[in-house]
Amino acid sequence: MLELRPNCELCDCDLPPQSPEARICSYECTYCKNCVETILHNVCPTCGGGFALRPIRPQNAWRAELNLGLGNHPAGTNRKHSKFSLEDIKTHVERIRDLKPEER
Repeated sequence: MLELRPNCELCDCDLPPQSPEARICSYECTYCKNCVETILHNVCPTCGGGFALRPIRPQNAWRAELNLGLGNHPAGTNRKHSKFSLEDIKTHVERIRDLKPEER
């Protein structure tokens, strides 16, 4: 199950579980739409993969017998930050941003 990290790992803006601005890579690195589009150019600074819209976890347990939804599986609260400097990220992004994610 996705961790649903609470913030953008670059600009630290809040990304609550229902945010349509949250983007994730296949390793769940989490960034806001603005950082993905304007700084990262769809290149994860950690793995080099692309990003997808983070799914919205339903608030309700629509099938109560399954114990799903945010009430049963809350979003993460541990804020994470990229370990890479902005300069390192820019160098990394420039190196591979012209390759489609499926070609990286």
